[in-house]
Amino acid sequence: MKPTIVVLGGGYTGVMSAIQLARRTRRTGAHVILVNPSDQFTERLRMHQIATGQTLTDYRIPALLAGTGVEFVEGWATRIDPDRREVAVAGADGHRSLGYDYLVYALGSVADTVTVPGVGAHAYTLNSRAEAERLNARLAELARAGAGTVAVVGAGLTGVEAAAEIAERYPGLRVVLLGRDEPGSMMGAKARRYLRGALDRLGVQVRAGVEVSKVLPQAVELAGGELVPVDACLWTTGFVAAPLAGDAGLTVDGKGRIVVDATLASVSHPSVYAVGDAAAIRQGWGEIHGTCQSGIPSAVHAATSIARKLRGKTAKPFRFGYVHQPVSLGRRDAVIQFTRPDDSPGRWYLTGRAAVAYKQAVTSSPPPIYRLSRWFAMPTWTLSRTGGRANLPPALAGQP
Repeated sequence: MKPTIVVLGGGYTGVMSAIQLARRTRRTGAHVILVNPSDQFTERLRMHQIATGQTLTDYRIPALLAGTGVEFVEGWATRIDPDRREVAVAGADGHRSLGYDYLVYALGSVADTVTVPGVGAHAYTLNSRAEAERLNARLAELARAGAGTVAVVGAGLTGVEAAAEIAERYPGLRVVLLGRDEPGSMMGAKARRYLRGALDRLGVQVRAGVEVSKVLPQAVELAGGELVPVDACLWTTGFVAAPLAGDAGLTVDGKGRIVVDATLASVSHPSVYAVGDAAAIRQGWGEIHGTCQSGIPSAVHAATSIARKLRGKTAKPFRFGYVHQPVSLGRRDAVIQFTRPDDSPGRWYLTGRAAVAYKQAVTSSPPPIYRLSRWFAMPTWTLSRTGGRANLPPALAGQP
């Protein structure tokens, strides 16, 4: 019988894993199943655009998988039994159980709405398309009223992009960016200075070195007790993985990510592979942080590892190095910090129109890459527009 490979999650990494698994097992034969709650493909890199009412291309997962032989199952994975190698799935047509020989866990991560009191009840997130659309409705309501204050909590790249997008789209609203660190703190001094200048030009008020301790219906409370009145709060900090893996007994880290070995297999259950934000992946220079840049190469590598095992070969270690930190600053500006493999800032950076074009190329590249990968087994060393340097020689990938 053909081996069955189940992929959980239809985001950037899940779709790539499924397509590459089908392509790489074409000769040996395998039944690849992709499970996702919706047939709509969500571009997580564009969630801040959805939150500001912009119309995006409506990609459908079955269309992205067309011609690959991958079976698409629309439903929620509710339970994993790694000992029996089964996944329970709940869908519109009821419940079913999917057996597997290998499982690819690509469920990603979401903003933590539990740790800080009031976030789950009173803050908006970009965790899903529905959440982004809910924020868009609130922003449009405030814009119609002619005034309002929007707090964006978290000065990482997601928070910066969201704050800039909201300020540009709704110039009548007051946007406050709250964070422990200075925006662009991971960038070089010149790129960071440019980013801050762009936020200033857009009218974004930046408050760095602050920590939000509670979210209230019409305010956020800072550590120390100060209340910042707001009409909407967007929470973009403190990401965690879904609890499904931990509940199943797989070894996970403090953020709920599956702890994997060098080949991206679970250290406790080798028939399970984890990719992207759902995996705790260590390299010689440190731990990979969740981005599309690292997620797609990890998806390709997991597919390669499983295909090699099915052919009786040994899976190779995953080596990865970052390339860039691309940040949109509204629709007419951007900054790109080029990096060393460990994601520390390099000498070069890009700004203005050239950076906008570069960022657009990065953001729009996954669907074309999927179409290309239907016909080719993507080499794990490929430097794609979304991906970093994957499986290069150790010295080039930042390995000791």
